[in-house]
Amino acid sequence: MVDKFIGTWRIQSSDNFDDYMKALGVGFATRQVGNMAKPNLTFSADDQGIVCMKSQSTFKTTEVKFKLNEEFEETTADDRKTKTVVTIENGKLVQKQSWDGKETTLEREVIDGKLIAKCVMGKVVAVRTYVKEA
Repeated sequence: MVDKFIGTWRIQSSDNFDDYMKALGVGFATRQVGNMAKPNLTFSADDQGIVCMKSQSTFKTTEVKFKLNEEFEETTADDRKTKTVVTIENGKLVQKQSWDGKETTLEREVIDGKLIAKCVMGKVVAVRTYVKEA
């Protein structure tokens, strides 16, 4: 299920990410850092079905471990405390974060060997494209 996501992905492009962070309520200084960061995304999974998603950049490293379809508490890179659920829908890894009555969705799918991450907050959509490292 998550097999096609396993591995390390290097960011190739990021569109509209500043507007997405603004929609989340991220402050200016943190957005500046977020826009400069070129994170690598690493997915791994163990025998118990626990998936580990790690985002590494020169600025910050975050790591979350979760089981599909089970809610968990996440502290995001911008320090939001969210209740998060990750599911698989139509081959996409869908991460829904809820906090303070708000919700954002991050949909990740592999298309033509690239990992496409669509970040949605209300009407704002950012798209980040990653390529797999050898």
